[in-house]
Amino acid sequence: LLDPYVTVSVDQVRVGQTSTKQKTNKPTYNEEFSATVTDGHQIELSVFHDTPIGYDDFVANCTLHFQDLLRSAAPSDTFEGW
Repeated sequence: LLDPYVTVSVDQVRVGQTSTKQKTNKPTYNEEFSATVTDGHQIELSVFHDTPIGYDDFVANCTLHFQDLLRSAAPSDTFEGW
């Protein structure tokens, strides 16, 4: 079992980090982050395992390009609250 947390980065600048969930492989995060992005290209979500000693272990990541999100959205869609 992991002690996972997720970092949120926009264009390789960390804008948030969730709390660590203890001993689970199926964590649930209902946390919000707010960042003003005026000329961003991508958002990255990275999962780490919190270790008591040394560096935390990298588990997985996902990168979403803002251009892809905008292309797939309807004209009336908004990303506030996303």
